[in-house]
Amino acid sequence: MFDQVTLKLNVDPLIMGALKEDITSEDVSTNSVMPEPKLGEVDLICKEDGIICGLQVFARTFQLLDESTKVDLLVKDGEAVKRGQLLARVTGDIRVLLCGERTALNYLQRMSGIATYTHSVVTLLEGTGIRLLDTRKTTPNNRIFEKYAVRVGGGNNHRYNLTDGVLLKDNHIGAAGGVKEAIAKAKEYAPFVRKIEVEVENLDMVRQAVEAGADIIMLDNMDHDTMAEALSIIDGRAEVEVSGNMTRENLEKLSGLAVDFVSSGALTHSAPIMDISLKNLHPIA
Repeated sequence: MFDQVTLKLNVDPLIMGALKEDITSEDVSTNSVMPEPKLGEVDLICKEDGIICGLQVFARTFQLLDESTKVDLLVKDGEAVKRGQLLARVTGDIRVLLCGERTALNYLQRMSGIATYTHSVVTLLEGTGIRLLDTRKTTPNNRIFEKYAVRVGGGNNHRYNLTDGVLLKDNHIGAAGGVKEAIAKAKEYAPFVRKIEVEVENLDMVRQAVEAGADIIMLDNMDHDTMAEALSIIDGRAEVEVSGNMTRENLEKLSGLAVDFVSSGALTHSAPIMDISLKNLHPIA
């Protein structure tokens, strides 16, 4: 759950932006059928099994339109939910319920989809000691929601943004003139509290990264045998992250490898949404 400071400073403006995208001047459909305020109630229904995530954002969407809107949550973020389950009941001005419906569901479906997919990958890694990381391959202006959903699903966050840490990828290495040169420049420039991670694509780059004193070495798009040899070269002198097409279907390539982390862009860029609906809207006295 987002704390109140994060909610007001970083979450509310993004939700408001999404609402403004959907309502430029008025909701013509709603105003046509409901010209005056009227109290109503609607059910939030799960339409498939999964891990629910984003309930606070769902509720906040309606409350930013009308702070008197009441959202009675029957589940909590991170809980497994089932098809047909009643998740919440929303009470308020029917016009507000109709205006905010799509935006609220967009957040909830997307975040729940990411949490569900992440949970499925974490389950596959159980017992290996490997920690699952996300990436910066997020939807623009939705990173705060998507990375939160990864955590709810049992995964871990890699860098939140470019300020968080040093990760030297192929183009950084090319710009610096080589692996050793890039690491040396990073050690000279970056604050001492920052770990230095370097992405490597072959065994020669692995050797250079170890010799230059990288804290974390990312093995990018290597096959099983090459990763095994890379781990032998590193020999515990750096933490090891594996990346590159690390989807749920490809995790078997890590079998028997003592790596520390696996990072997967698929957690945020390829997770399907979870089907959730608002149903049974009706006026109440």
